[in-house]
Order: sequence, then structure tokens, then C-alpha cells
Amino acid sequence: MPKITCALLVDDDTTANFLNKRLFQKLDVAEKLLVALNGLEALQLLQANCPGPECPQLILLDINMPVMDGFEFLKAYEQLELAQRQSVVIIMLTTSLNPNDVEKVERAQITGLLNKPLTEAALRRILDEHFED
Repeated sequence: MPKITCALLVDDDTTANFLNKRLFQKLDVAEKLLVALNGLEALQLLQANCPGPECPQLILLDINMPVMDGFEFLKAYEQLELAQRQSVVIIMLTTSLNPNDVEKVERAQITGLLNKPLTEAALRRILDEHFED
């Protein structure tokens, strides 16, 4: 299974972040793992780490968060300099089955949508499909 240099978890649910971090650690698939509790914190982490070796290659992004939600993050993300965006795989990871959210995700310039919780099989599939050994 491929190993990436850095992943970014963006979720206001600290339990989900804890479990997702444990999954990444158990599978040993990322050299570094960054965590943001909302879209604004995620943008600040990207601005601090990109471009560079600790720029996330994978972002797992929740939809519903305070301060800046996932869709607001995506709008702001598109405004970043190209070097800060590099070739990042963005996956929305959510519990929302709201048809409006699903439609927005389909229109967004992202890789895909997964329902929470993140599973070992789903993480393996993401890495195998989007990252080379």
C-alpha cells in the first residue's frame, strides 16, 4: 500500500479526528498527519506548509463545521496560489445525506465523497487509487 508524506484531516468532531488518526497510524500510511477543526484552520495549515515537503497530499474534509464549513473551504482553497494547491486529493468525509450537499459535492472540483466513519477498506482504496507505491 502506498505511503504519503502528509495528510490533513479537517473535522470539528474530535472523536472522528482521534479515530481517523488512529487508523492512519495503525496502517502507517502517512509520514505526517495534520488536523484542523474547521476550514479556516485548514487554510492556515496549507498556507504554512505549502509548497514544501509537509504540504498535504490528501485532505479528508467534513462538510458541516463551525467558522468555515467544507464548501466555504473549497471556495477559499480555489483562491490559493497554484503552488499551495499542488496536486492534492480532496475527499469529502461526511454523515450528511442531504441531497443539496450531495449535489454540491458533485459540482465541486474534488476527488469524491465518502460517508463517515472512515474505514480501513475505504482508506486503502483511496491510497491505492490515487497514490503510487
